[in-house]
Amino acid sequence: MGLTRLLVLAGLILYGVSGSAAQKAAEKTQVKPETVMVTFRPKPGSEAELARVIEKHWATARRLNLILPSPHVTMRGAESGNKTYFVDVFTWRDAGIPDAAPAEIRSIWDEMNRLVEARDGRPGLDFAAVDVVNSK
Repeated sequence: MGLTRLLVLAGLILYGVSGSAAQKAAEKTQVKPETVMVTFRPKPGSEAELARVIEKHWATARRLNLILPSPHVTMRGAESGNKTYFVDVFTWRDAGIPDAAPAEIRSIWDEMNRLVEARDGRPGLDFAAVDVVNSK
């Protein structure tokens, strides 16, 4: 094989390797939003404080540009024994954010954990990734 052909082949191989690495890096940095539904089971007497902390979480996450403005809904309901629970639905700007959450958000999560209790075999904080089917 001539030197010119060898250099062209080497260049193509290097381009393919670096192109592939660049493509993989781009895929890793691709933003993938994730909608979550969080159920909170407050300890008796901590319902009002937990509602305040849920709102603080929303406001802080919005200020830090970690979540999308919609969908967002916070609901309150009652389980057996008339025990209050909350459900918060929102979308992380990227699914990887919770794993690398800023200290300010982790601090709010600590507050939430202190205000909830496991109930009927379910955790005090229950997370589920969900898909929005219909939003009007």
